[in-house]
Amino acid sequence: MVAFFNEDIDFKFQDKNHFKIWLKKVASIEGYILKSLNYIFCSDEYLNKINVDYLHHDTFTDIITFDNSEDEGTIEGDIFVSIERVKENSQTLNTVFNEELKRVIVHGLLHLCGHNDLSQVEKDKMRQIESEYISIF
Repeated sequence: MVAFFNEDIDFKFQDKNHFKIWLKKVASIEGYILKSLNYIFCSDEYLNKINVDYLHHDTFTDIITFDNSEDEGTIEGDIFVSIERVKENSQTLNTVFNEELKRVIVHGLLHLCGHNDLSQVEKDKMRQIESEYISIF
């Protein structure tokens, strides 16, 4: 089950069913069963508070992923997405908002599938994988 919520913003998320099918397909290709995945769209301020309270980082970010899985091979999680950051990133990267949103949405799922982006090599690999999955959207 994949669900989409708004926390402190008015954001109209389009094409939910297509995203749900796509995310289930990505999880399956990665070798996981998607049990429960919640995307919570929010503001910079809201996500920064989560970042400070739970991760002790006082910085703005576009996404924070919480893994709630208890069983190996399954995905259960909550992914918080700052719509303000996604908009700014799309402008900075000179890309369309919806493409950047897809990238961030699949990025969170890839973290739950065990992909990391701590080093530059990992970041480059993550970007490549994101692009591959965006191409099958």
